[in-house]
Amino acid sequence: MDTLLIKRRDVAKLLTIEECIVAVEKAFELRALGTAVAPGILGIHSAGGGFHIKAGTLNLARPYFVAKLNANFPQNTKLFGLPTIQGIILVSNAENGIPLAVMDSMEVTIIRTGAATAVATKYLSRQDSSIATICGCGNQGKISLKAIMKVRALKTVYAFDLDPSISRRFANDLSDELHISVVPADNLGQAVSESHICVTCTPSNNYFIRREFVSPGTFIAAVGSDSENKQEIEPALIASGKLVVDSLEQCAQVGELHHALELNIMARENVHANIGEIITGQKEGRTSAEEVIIFDSTGTGLQDVAAASIVYERALEKGIGMKYDFAQ
Repeated sequence: MDTLLIKRRDVAKLLTIEECIVAVEKAFELRALGTAVAPGILGIHSAGGGFHIKAGTLNLARPYFVAKLNANFPQNTKLFGLPTIQGIILVSNAENGIPLAVMDSMEVTIIRTGAATAVATKYLSRQDSSIATICGCGNQGKISLKAIMKVRALKTVYAFDLDPSISRRFANDLSDELHISVVPADNLGQAVSESHICVTCTPSNNYFIRREFVSPGTFIAAVGSDSENKQEIEPALIASGKLVVDSLEQCAQVGELHHALELNIMARENVHANIGEIITGQKEGRTSAEEVIIFDSTGTGLQDVAAASIVYERALEKGIGMKYDFAQ
């Protein structure tokens, strides 16, 4: 009956991006095949930020239920010296309700989000893609680039951030680590127009990727929008491209799709597919080199189940974490 308590640094040791990509792809597949229950989401606003809970279940090595509670306060670093996002994940046995583990949510969120971007890139970008733009040069930007490079052979990457010092540091660090050309992007429009892949992972409340920036054949992974106030992509671009979602219901509530629906420039029926339908072959992915395809990635509870279950199983194998009996 002991519950395993796992710290962030241990989560980082136990969860690799390669393994997470495989697990997240499988989770999308199971949902598309109807063998996984639709994940749930609850958002609560608070002064200066908000909280959201994402939950899901999957039958893996055992039946797992996972609930993640994340707090998102964009001004935390400036005001309190704290991370923007903080949270915990509860892993339970879905057969009998036993709480198996409680772990920090930061690494799981970052890695499983990067894994979803890699899966979408694998199925929706041109196979010859070699140039990318990363918008948002924090931890999510770093893992997104590393994840993409597991499925595409990039040669040049443009790094864009509102703080030029952050994009310069990102470029210097990742150029050395990944042995490719990573350069700060002073002109976002030009960088995006030259890119085959564009990833947006910012907390922006106003769109900055404009339709006019995007060249034919571009794949865009829109990662930042996970509440109704967040927005990175011009709605006209969402409506004009081929839109693939991680979850139709969730994207209609809190994703880039939400803004296009609010403006009445597209309907849910205009969404091409969810990513699981592409993976399973129920819907076609890229059908030409000229298509502009957008992946609306709000992050689902099934991704958290896929990632957190790996962390729990590896922690058991390696004897990592502190055991605690909450029932005493």
